[in-house]
Amino acid sequence: MEAAMGLMRRIPPKHTETALSALLSLMPDNSSDLLSQVDQPLQVLCDVECGKEFILCEYNRDADSYRSPWSNKYHPPLEDGSLPSSELRKLEIEANDIFAIYRDQYYEGGISSVYMWEDDNEGFVACFLIKKDGSKTGQGRRGYLEEGAWDAIHVIEVGPEEEENTNYRLTSTVMLTLTTNNESSGTFSLFGSIRRQMSMKLSVADGHLCNMGRMIEEMESKLRNSLDQEYFGKTREMVCTLRPPFEVAQLRMPDSA
Repeated sequence: MEAAMGLMRRIPPKHTETALSALLSLMPDNSSDLLSQVDQPLQVLCDVECGKEFILCEYNRDADSYRSPWSNKYHPPLEDGSLPSSELRKLEIEANDIFAIYRDQYYEGGISSVYMWEDDNEGFVACFLIKKDGSKTGQGRRGYLEEGAWDAIHVIEVGPEEEENTNYRLTSTVMLTLTTNNESSGTFSLFGSIRRQMSMKLSVADGHLCNMGRMIEEMESKLRNSLDQEYFGKTREMVCTLRPPFEVAQLRMPDSA
């Protein structure tokens, strides 16, 4: 299992589904662990009843159906699918409305979904998802990318209230895909994923949504900085070393005189 997880961490996100399918056929006894621990690129489905798209993931799946955060119904229909309690459902609806505003402000579009469910420790779990298609055929504003996707998964475990405080544990994963194919930049592909965790004990005076929102905002800032340094920074360094700008190359050439 450890070797399988190590392999999946090194697979480009666009090949995750194929690699996971192969591992499931090789390790059928570990299927539940693989499906719960391996993050796959997010897929989207339309809730016809509400006319809105929602994101599919392991956290809103029951059997082969997926629950919409808009209508609270499963697609395809599932009679005995698990649903959040009425109180948690109200919080889920509010979270989806607020997170859509956050998505538009930070991502200038895309699709977001929030799912919540009770856990076994008298608390609950919330999953915040964002998918942004940045390709020139999708929502890419500049039209540079042949293929581009940003998939963000934030899972927050909320513990039971202790006096006036609650423990929050956030696990965040971002999967990035970039591909260009034009005269100015040539053909270039960059794939990667990054995962980070954060735990905090916060007062519930401001409400769970405020606390979770601040944690996600802080985490996304850290993830963007890490991606910029680990992927773009290293790539820029390698490209400039192997193919330095013309002026730098001229300075490095020995004097022909």
